[in-house]
Formats: sequence, structure tokens, C-alpha cells
Amino acid sequence: MSERPKFPEFFVTQPSPCPYLPGRFERKLFTHITPDKPRATVDQLLVNGFRRSQHIAYTPYCISCHACVSVRVVAQVFEPSRSQRRIQMRNHDIRAERRPPVPTAEQFALFRHYIERRHADGGMSDMGVLDYAGMIEDTMVDTMIVEYRLPKGAQEDRGRQEDRGRLVGVALQDRLSDGISMVYSFFDPDLADRSLGTHMIMDAIASLGVKPYLYLGYWIQRSDKMSYKERFKPLEMLTPQGWIART
Repeated sequence: MSERPKFPEFFVTQPSPCPYLPGRFERKLFTHITPDKPRATVDQLLVNGFRRSQHIAYTPYCISCHACVSVRVVAQVFEPSRSQRRIQMRNHDIRAERRPPVPTAEQFALFRHYIERRHADGGMSDMGVLDYAGMIEDTMVDTMIVEYRLPKGAQEDRGRQEDRGRLVGVALQDRLSDGISMVYSFFDPDLADRSLGTHMIMDAIASLGVKPYLYLGYWIQRSDKMSYKERFKPLEMLTPQGWIART
């Protein structure tokens, strides 16, 4: 007899300081993603509010706080705003290359530059090259990495001569049954006028084809760090009644 696939066992973390709401503590409900878990079960976790970090799928489990809300963009009816269209035009020269989730020294150098400039006091500030490699390649789902490059000889290229052009952004994405989950992304903070974070989200929406959703993770209404997600409309949020439109 063949062995039955194992279904998820769930665990709860100890309370730790919330990185988004000062003075609060967070807990997470999590399960390990392993090869013996049914692929469809893992997919259903990820399309229903769980997030993935390497071999872990997790969701907030804060009894007295429900500020973290899963959100997704309805890609088929997404209409870029005027400012988003300007960002698309500004970045028309950037090339997106979709690749298997393989870490490189070039990616890590950009990651460290981004973290040191944007999140020096965050939980990723002490990540080394092995930590970065694990974040990229430790996956049990259909994962890809998207590299964003300036053309060789572009004004911002600073005289660099890489044959593939200067790397200015990276997005780690999971392919799901009904769309794409944005796992993590980073970009060159020196190119603030290009709004590369917005550009990468719009590129991901454009890449979906017939699949309907781009999952952006958690949104917190009172967190300035999360406010950018509200600019991608129509946006749906996960509630106890299921996914509903955010008005």
C-alpha cells in the first residue's frame, strides 16, 4: 500500500514585538511545507491568507488584534492611475528576466544595499549571504525570481559594463493556481525617481495572463509602510466572509 500524504500540522509562535504597530506583540500560526504535503493543500493555504517564507507557511494569530489583512489585486480589471502610467513610461527601458530561484552575488549585493538604506533597523538587517540564499532557493512550491535590468549604457549605469545590463530590482514570486504571490522584492534605493517598487508590481500584474489575482501579502491600515498597496485597484481583502472588494 502506498503511504498516504501527510496533511499540515499547525503550530503557534511565542509572542514577539510587532514590527508594524509599536507597543503591540504578534504571534503566528504556521506549518511546514514539505514534499509529502498535498500540492493542492499548500496552494489553498497560500490563496487563502497564508504567506510563505522558505519552507514555512504562516498567518498572523493575534487574538486581540486583527489589523493584518490579506489583500490581492484583481488583475483582469486593474486600471493604472495617471501616476502609475507615468511610472510605466519612465521605466520603459527596463527589461524583466524571469528565471529559476537561483541566488547570485549580484542579487545579494543589491539586497544588502537596499536593506542598509531602507530597512537598517528591520528583522533582515543581519542577513548574510547564506541567509539570502536560503530565502531564494529554499522552496517547495513553483517559485521564480524576476530580475529587472537597465540596458547597457543607460544614463544610470554609472559606466558599468555588465553584458546583461545593470541589475536594479529583484522580485521573488510564487506561482499559484489562480495567480502570483509576491513573496519579497527589493530594488536600488538610489533610483527613487523611477519608483521601481511600483513598476515591479505592475509588471507582475501584466505577466499574469489569464490568471486573475496578484497577492500582495498583508496590509495594515495604520501602517505607512503598507500604504502603497492601496494604490493598486481594484483591491480585494480577505475577511471571515471570504474575499471582498475594498471600497
